[in-house]
Amino acid sequence: MTTTRRGGPAGPVDGDGQASRRPTRQSAGGALPADSPLARELLDGLAEAVLTTDETGRVTLVNARAADLLPEIVAGVELSRCPVAALARAVSDGSESFDAEHHGRRLRGGRRQLAGSRYAWYVRDVTEEHARTDALLAERSRTAFLAQAGSRLGLSLHRDQTLRTTATLAVPYLADAAVALLRPPAPAEPHPRWTRYADGEPAPVTGLAGPELTTAVPGLDEALDGVPTEPSPWPDAEVADLAAVLPQGFGRPGTVLVSPMPGPGGSAGALVLVRRAGRAGFDPRDVELAREFAARAGAALAAAELYGEQAHLARVLQTSLLPPELPSVPGVGMAGGYRAAGDTLRIGGDFYEVFPHSRGALFAVGDVSGRGVGAAVLTGRVRQSLQTLRLVEQRPLELIHLLNRTLFDAPDAARRSQLTTLLLGSLERGPAGVDIRIAGGGHPAPLLVTAAGSVVPVPVGGMPVGALADARFAEARVHLDPGDLLLAYTDGVTEATGGPVHVEKFGEHRLRAALAAAAGLPPAALVDRLLRVVDEWLGGQAHDDVAMLAVCASTPT
Repeated sequence: MTTTRRGGPAGPVDGDGQASRRPTRQSAGGALPADSPLARELLDGLAEAVLTTDETGRVTLVNARAADLLPEIVAGVELSRCPVAALARAVSDGSESFDAEHHGRRLRGGRRQLAGSRYAWYVRDVTEEHARTDALLAERSRTAFLAQAGSRLGLSLHRDQTLRTTATLAVPYLADAAVALLRPPAPAEPHPRWTRYADGEPAPVTGLAGPELTTAVPGLDEALDGVPTEPSPWPDAEVADLAAVLPQGFGRPGTVLVSPMPGPGGSAGALVLVRRAGRAGFDPRDVELAREFAARAGAALAAAELYGEQAHLARVLQTSLLPPELPSVPGVGMAGGYRAAGDTLRIGGDFYEVFPHSRGALFAVGDVSGRGVGAAVLTGRVRQSLQTLRLVEQRPLELIHLLNRTLFDAPDAARRSQLTTLLLGSLERGPAGVDIRIAGGGHPAPLLVTAAGSVVPVPVGGMPVGALADARFAEARVHLDPGDLLLAYTDGVTEATGGPVHVEKFGEHRLRAALAAAAGLPPAALVDRLLRVVDEWLGGQAHDDVAMLAVCASTPT
């Protein structure tokens, strides 16, 4: 007897005659009804907005997210004529996607074809995504701007050039016009100088700010006085307040931002940024960027000020320490040569000096220990001491003793441990040539070049000046016949080393050979030739200070 299951159709039967428990697959053509509560719940739970259209292009379904983002689109609306212009245009053109700004949101949609001529549009809100991208791009742009500003400002070592660079860098990235004001060094300059650059101007312009400007612009007086203030925008600025620093035809300012330019010792100046009325104002990120830029400009300006002061001091020092123009001494021909040791200021520790007197002249050639500015300071002390002491003593040996006592008794002599090698000579005209007395203080022996071309040293000896209180010095005498020449030089000549090309020193033997080849030349020509020979030997390599003085007996005319 066959048993039939109640409650529904019989399912497949297995080999034992039992009904199979495998699930029954729904036919492929089956679908949930369009108004099914479950389908609606699923669609409304999506993060994307979903719109579907029928064969005529009318909207048949709007999920909850679509109702939020696109409230104007409801069921029955013809999508190609909907109020969302970008979407309507995409439907009309048959495009697969669209981007739109709608109700302050950024929307991006894509189309997918359904069965028949029906379509579904999926729309996403990408506002936050775009905001993150825009913020990243803006931050990269700010970083690139500050990097460029730091590089450009770092190359500016002149105060006025730094102000011009500051003004030009700020336009148009930060503002339509920028005015950099330098804090006046009161009371010498009661009013600040300004440098302005505006968009469209061919070059920056400068001027002098009157008191009406600093009082009319909020925060400017405080920024120049060094009062710690944060930059704050000033909206709706009046043209009259800024007329003195804005170009003609600039128009009404929209927003003005004043930022201090801080320096190590206080305010270096102030930066005024002006945007036209049609441009957006300064948001907090702009204010922070302006503050950072102004801080870098202030640091560069302070560095330029310091460099300017040092350059001025160096020029004064250079003027006082450079070898002097040699005086004219009757019956005597003289020429000097000088090279500082790789120092662009052209000051160093080697020197020569000539002091004329009624019978002839005193001369000195010296080499102080060290290089650069420190050596130059001691050089100045030695030269000034000689300038004074020669008024009371003109005999070389006695004069060098006085100089030694003067230098050794200086309060900081022991601390500095600096000394000087020196040749100190006296020239006196005679009936047939020049008589020379030379006192030596540990300096290389001068070389006598005769008219016949022989080169012989004049041994002097002695100990360095300023090293010992009871230092011993020596004296030698030499006579120059007409045509003879005496060369006093520092060891920078003989110790010149040419590096990879000439690894050995120039040496005294090469110096003697060069002098022998130049015998008979006037002192100036001989010194020029020696300097050229030494320069060629160096081959552009670093070298020690070089000084030389050539003296000859003039041929009677």
